[in-house]
Amino acid sequence: MATPSTNGSKYSNQPPSSLPIDQKLAIANSANQNLTSNQSSSAHKPIGAWKSFISGGFGGICAVLVGQPFDLTKTRLQTASPGQYSGTLDLVRKTFAKDGLIGFYRGMSSPLIGVTPMFAVSFWGYAMGKNLVYSFTPNRSSKDLSYSQFALAGGFSALPTTLIAAPIERVKVLLQVDGQNPGQQKYSGSIDCVKQVYKQGGIKSIYKGSLATVIRDGPGSAAYFVAYEAAKRSLTPTGSDPSKLNLSAICAAGGFAGIAMWSIAIPPDVIKSRLQSAPEGTYNGALDCLRKTISQDGPKALFKGFGPAMWRAVPANAATFLGVELALTGLNKIA
Repeated sequence: MATPSTNGSKYSNQPPSSLPIDQKLAIANSANQNLTSNQSSSAHKPIGAWKSFISGGFGGICAVLVGQPFDLTKTRLQTASPGQYSGTLDLVRKTFAKDGLIGFYRGMSSPLIGVTPMFAVSFWGYAMGKNLVYSFTPNRSSKDLSYSQFALAGGFSALPTTLIAAPIERVKVLLQVDGQNPGQQKYSGSIDCVKQVYKQGGIKSIYKGSLATVIRDGPGSAAYFVAYEAAKRSLTPTGSDPSKLNLSAICAAGGFAGIAMWSIAIPPDVIKSRLQSAPEGTYNGALDCLRKTISQDGPKALFKGFGPAMWRAVPANAATFLGVELALTGLNKIA
């Protein structure tokens, strides 16, 4: 016995060519709607750049407030003359004896004022980088990016960030090393520093060390964002959404991202700090600085400040991504 049709249509057993025109149109329309629905559900929704911009700025402020003492210690170790400090603890003791606790926050005004646009542009650039990956892979079956694609997006973020980061880092480094020798303080603050630097060498001097900044932040940002995404995936329970991680997991992933970045960024950071703090004419560029650093102090000089950088990496970047994720959560609720 034949099984009766379940759709109740008197045309169900007829071949398509024998169906009335209105039935053919109905079937075609239904198929088109199903196709459109499937395409809409699988299409990637562009990442909100303005949300990434705002949340990145907030995360950067959190990073500076937490990481400034470590950053100052790192920079002073990298730029100190041979024998000035016996190590990190000696530098900490001398800084505290001379300036007290507030001495560890010297030079913070420059990054704090500039950190909002700098980190905002970094996270905006990362979002735009991911959107570019999506735009060049329109037929992808999943919205999840591979780690190599995360790396490309992270590396891309360093390009626009350098336009803001280089002059901010230049002023920050000068202020951090200024006055570490008694009676040799040159600048009264960030504005005075900018005025003097511009007077000495113009806009070129303001952007001194830009190439070294790109060399540091290109690979560094790639490692930074890949490590964060990998840690988030690893810490996400099976079947759960990585964006719903608890605060401790976000901090852990952020700390891991910081370690990943600074594990490869210290050598170019040493070159950048020395270039940006040296008097005009000391070096002819990044390569000249590299040659002279190795010639005068040996290869180990390229890893000066590694300890403070690692100590800073976990708390500062945990604070960064915690601030970013909290800001994104708040923005998603209101817009």
